[in-house]
Amino acid sequence: MIDVCLLGTGGMMPLPNRLLTALLVRYNGKCILIDCGEGTQIAMKKKGLSAKPIDVMCFTHYHADHISGLPGMLLTMGNAERTEPLLMVGPKGLEKVVNSLRTIAPELPFEIKFKEINGDEMSFDLEGMPEFTITAFKVNHNITCYGYTMNLRRQGKFNVEAAQEKGIPRDFWNNLQKGETVTTDDGITYTPDMVLGEERKGIKLTYSTDSRPTDSIVRNAAGSDLFICEGMYGEPDKLQKAKEYKHMTFYEAAKMARDAEVKEMWLTHYSPSLVNPMEFMSDTKKIFPNTIAAKDGRSCTLRFTE
Repeated sequence: MIDVCLLGTGGMMPLPNRLLTALLVRYNGKCILIDCGEGTQIAMKKKGLSAKPIDVMCFTHYHADHISGLPGMLLTMGNAERTEPLLMVGPKGLEKVVNSLRTIAPELPFEIKFKEINGDEMSFDLEGMPEFTITAFKVNHNITCYGYTMNLRRQGKFNVEAAQEKGIPRDFWNNLQKGETVTTDDGITYTPDMVLGEERKGIKLTYSTDSRPTDSIVRNAAGSDLFICEGMYGEPDKLQKAKEYKHMTFYEAAKMARDAEVKEMWLTHYSPSLVNPMEFMSDTKKIFPNTIAAKDGRSCTLRFTE
């Protein structure tokens, strides 16, 4: 299962009841933070979450409302006596941007490792967790910007009958079930495909903000259990403004969710001028019924389905 918490839903500037965009994802003891806008630490405190165990930080792009909370976050992590390395992922220029922000947080008791995204799409696994893949994909904003898809794969069921028929010792069943190849002292090798069925449906989460509608979002979000997408404007008369500043409306996001055939969509990254997103949900749901106008702190647990 994957735990998801949308820490902030605001765009451009924080408001008293709407902090800037950030998403926290947890899987099997690993914590991934996507974007770190101003107020992210406050949002985490409200949810009873600690910054210390964050293993990976992914940035969509380097506009201030998506990264302005980073220096304070790093200081808090350092003051918590963290020593484990922190992996940062983002568009070209990542190390330069982060080191510039670290002028006010120069000394940290942990190493920062950088992974810059190259090209239109790049995938990588979490260390020690080959079943969990993060894919960054380029979107259409006024500077280089990426969305992120997380895939948790689920292997096939263990076939006890097959293991017995092949005479595989029970001591090796657990290793094979974990996808490991084992070899006996006699030199006999057993592989997972000998006892595992076809791979089952996993869990898919997609997150995209700051973009015009684009095929790359629809393609990468296809079949997602949860699609978190920017809805900068709910007012129909803001379409031209959305096009000018490379953002999107509720209705454009809903059309992408429909085309990608996702299970559920949460809207986020609202304009400060958008006081009550719920006012525009009726027309949005006509396009994609399972749309939610998310608020700060919205959480869920994505589970495997049989």
